[in-house]
Amino acid sequence: MEALALERKAEQNRELRERLMQLKKERNAIILAHYYQRDEIQEVADFRGDSFLLAQKAAQTDAEVIVFCGVHFMGESAKILAPGKTVLIPDERAGCPMADMVNVDGLRKLKAQHPKAKVVTYINSSAEIKAETDICCTSSNAVKVIQSVDSDEIIWVPDKNLGHYVQQHTDKKLIIWEGYCNTHDMLTVKDVVEMKAKYPHAEFVVHPECRPEVVAMGDFVGSTTAILEYCKNSSAKEFIVGTEDGTGYQLRLDSPDKSFHFATKFLVCPNMKVNNLKKLVKALETMKPQIYVPPVVAEKARTSLERMLQVK
Repeated sequence: MEALALERKAEQNRELRERLMQLKKERNAIILAHYYQRDEIQEVADFRGDSFLLAQKAAQTDAEVIVFCGVHFMGESAKILAPGKTVLIPDERAGCPMADMVNVDGLRKLKAQHPKAKVVTYINSSAEIKAETDICCTSSNAVKVIQSVDSDEIIWVPDKNLGHYVQQHTDKKLIIWEGYCNTHDMLTVKDVVEMKAKYPHAEFVVHPECRPEVVAMGDFVGSTTAILEYCKNSSAKEFIVGTEDGTGYQLRLDSPDKSFHFATKFLVCPNMKVNNLKKLVKALETMKPQIYVPPVVAEKARTSLERMLQVK
């Protein structure tokens, strides 16, 4: 029975992929997928990437329709950078708890308390927060962005763990908001110690959204893309991975001869995983749900995103 169910699922996916190819041509659409998406989504994407790469692709594409397979703030960033495009998201429930941990009123109060500070906001934030921001960043370019800012005092929003990591790499003073990624923050020292005992020859690669004491244990610390590149080019054959388990798709694709062990079974973002192939096809059939950002918010937010894209 199980084999039959798997066969039916495979056939359904084949049909969905064929329908998807047809719809992409009809709509002049492009599919962007974050590395944390389900394998079935990453398989059909035109581009896979982290927030930074996908933001760049959204800004550069000639397609009329962008289907953003990620979470809501990513779709917003695409719409802000490509206002003339239709931006779809397969499931509008794909939110980000960390992005929800910062609000406009709170940020404005903090800005009033530190009038000389510049606001640097992690791209994992809402359009409204980006509109209150001097410049955005991602985990891959955060240090460069901080160094590019003409101020010695930085209000850092919203991820305290990434903020702590960045603080170790700059002399500037960071005023750090108390937000965090629910998924990365679950990883504990105990988890890593147990995995290192189980796989003594494996290198531990970790995302800076994890807790500082966990990040300190890393053989390599970096953004999602940096982790992928490191594992691909490393001479090591075995890795303990401290980031969301969707990255396993690209890791295995790049290095089929290497072994990857996720540091805990809880490194799964439920919001990223609400998207699936069926919803992706339906989004292109119905042209819903569409991402909308109020023009006055989009205009302010665009400045902070474009400044980020200019940092080399």
